[in-house]
Amino acid sequence: MTVWIKRLALIVLAVILAGAAICTYIMYSAKNAVPVLNYHQINDRDENALTVHTDQFEAQMKYLADNGYHTITPEDMVDAWENGTELPDKPVIITFDDGYADNYRNAYPILKKYNLKGTIFLISDYVGTYPNYLTWTQAEEMQESGLINFESHTLSHEQLDSTSPEETWNQVDGSKKALEWHLRKEINFLAYPCGSYDEELQRMVKDAGYQGAFTVNYGLADKQDNRYLLDRVPIFGCTNHTLMRFKMRLNYTPIFAPLARFHKNLLENDHTFIAKFIPTP
Repeated sequence: MTVWIKRLALIVLAVILAGAAICTYIMYSAKNAVPVLNYHQINDRDENALTVHTDQFEAQMKYLADNGYHTITPEDMVDAWENGTELPDKPVIITFDDGYADNYRNAYPILKKYNLKGTIFLISDYVGTYPNYLTWTQAEEMQESGLINFESHTLSHEQLDSTSPEETWNQVDGSKKALEWHLRKEINFLAYPCGSYDEELQRMVKDAGYQGAFTVNYGLADKQDNRYLLDRVPIFGCTNHTLMRFKMRLNYTPIFAPLARFHKNLLENDHTFIAKFIPTP
């Protein structure tokens, strides 16, 4: 009996050491990739998967500032990849999808407090139209601060892998032109509405003059990636955005992202029981 216990202990130890070695290799392989954080709403009113409470958001931004992270824009990242310009130590991109009014009321003051840059992907037809979304005056003020960069989230947030080619082009090209006219700056990046995309959509985005596009897939943005399928680190998808969860998703993305994809695949194939055992913070 004692011999079997010793053998089992050795097997368990070997598995643990092998797992640690694999995790170390995965983390090292991703050391030059950039985390692109993905937010939506920042408020204390809504209790849904797209909302992070204001105090939670501030704790996360304070963590970035206190731990030597430096915020950059998508353009900074792609410029470094293509032209060799140097990025700061521990670069991170903070993005917000849709352009909610609470990005101005709640997120913007916190970013100013910690001197952090952010990028907001605007639904151009919603700006100044609906009360829950930014106005052009607010967008201009944020842009003039030098902290907030604006990019495209299409005209009206249509799911572009299911629209007609004509409407898809209108959403992609029309939003770029509208934002450039209102904000008097080049719009070079797009975030896919609903995270949906296909090869034809990628081609249209490139033809419209965008330098890249972002998904909502969990992962780091890497130089070797397809510029029109850049991953992000979603800080949404649940209603419990603790600082610990944030740290785990940010610092261990190379480990947890594949697990998250596996977990999602299991759920999509109705293997819910097995999915419960996959750790996905």
